[in-house]
Amino acid sequence: MARIGLLSMSDGRDFVHQGITEFIAQSSATVAGALREAGHEVVVAETVSTNALATSQARWLADQRVDLTVFHYAVWAFPHFTMLAAEATSGPLLLLGGLDPVQPGMVGMLAAGGALDQIGRRHTRAWGDIGDPATLQRILTQVRAAAATQTLRGSTFGRIGGRPMGMYTAVANTDQWMRTFGVDVEEIDQWELVRRSDLVEASRVGGAREWLEKNAAGVHYDGKSLTPETLERQIRSYYAMRELIDEWRLDFSGIKGQPELTNHFATMDITEAFLNDPYDWDGPKPTHVTSTESDMDAALTMQLLKGLSGTPVLFADVRHYHADKDVWDLCNSGQHATWFAARSDDPLENLAKTHFYPEVFFFPAGGASVHHLAAPGAFTLARLTRLDGRYRMQVMRGEFENYDAATNEAMMRMSTFEWPHAFARLHVDAAEFLNRFGANHIHAIPGEHVAELRAVCELLGVDYDGFGDAA
Repeated sequence: MARIGLLSMSDGRDFVHQGITEFIAQSSATVAGALREAGHEVVVAETVSTNALATSQARWLADQRVDLTVFHYAVWAFPHFTMLAAEATSGPLLLLGGLDPVQPGMVGMLAAGGALDQIGRRHTRAWGDIGDPATLQRILTQVRAAAATQTLRGSTFGRIGGRPMGMYTAVANTDQWMRTFGVDVEEIDQWELVRRSDLVEASRVGGAREWLEKNAAGVHYDGKSLTPETLERQIRSYYAMRELIDEWRLDFSGIKGQPELTNHFATMDITEAFLNDPYDWDGPKPTHVTSTESDMDAALTMQLLKGLSGTPVLFADVRHYHADKDVWDLCNSGQHATWFAARSDDPLENLAKTHFYPEVFFFPAGGASVHHLAAPGAFTLARLTRLDGRYRMQVMRGEFENYDAATNEAMMRMSTFEWPHAFARLHVDAAEFLNRFGANHIHAIPGEHVAELRAVCELLGVDYDGFGDAA
């Protein structure tokens, strides 16, 4: 749900304003009602008919901490009201113009929008009858995009450890993050996970292990890499991370893991998967976006995507291309949330399709890898990457596919079977993807979100870079 501010503009001539007040009020109420019916909170300000009201009402809406401010033009409105109100409005701004043939709201919107263009004030526009589904959808696209971007402003990213394995694409400039996204970065040493793990109460750890053993498709102990002790060490790491999140008030996070923890302590697969899940063995909980390999741009992308979809967000390497099927295997250690196994609100349905296998030789410290195959369906895939220091959002559509059991297993065994997989048919030619995509990590959410990502880019001043039919 977003919080929306609605500010209607009027004519500055007293005798004109008096004659159109009721029309503006009725139009404003219709807009507010439609947005509330769509599930959002709407804060309605007093109609602006003077300079003083333009400033005072815009400041009042700003004090309400709205995600999006809508300047509403049901009639012709003096453009300088918009300029004064915009000066008092720091967040995302949408101009909404009516198309009534008698009252020239469209003219008011165009005059106001042109004035904002002249001073370089970024804004978006929508027009028409809000009772028209197409008009409502244009507005709701902006609402969802604004809410997602505003969740970033004033938030804190916790980076546990530094750059992993020399990965430039995993490390971002903290000054640029604050300037572009409004996000601060808190640096926390990985030793905190090790230190705090020893302090977790044994009964909590044992209960969690038993829950996994009971509800997962299998916990495949091998007596070496995966034992009850190494699994409990991973669970302890999860609790330690939850403690850090609460103590430092982290909004989203990234854990380096490799090579120190994965060589000498335990893999972070359990920690990362269940932080990204909307539940754990203790019950439902909010999803906390966490990227593996402390990938900052991954976590930032995932936080935006979570804001758009309200679901967990997939994190994966672009691991293998099955040319015979034109399908990509998206696979990365244990990072995928178990939610993707069935995309069910019932965690037991997801766990019934999830195996915990001994980690492979890449990670000698051992522990469990979270293995499953992502359930089929339409997805939007995206990642923030940088081109010559400037951010761009690379976006494409695709579908996750499943096949018969033998084919699924054969395809998974062509890469690293023990890790989670998603078979993705991307709506882009393989050569174009490999030539242009700016990272080895990619992210995905269920459903159609291309329009919202375009809007997100406009709000943030980030370049939109679409692939295939998302161009």
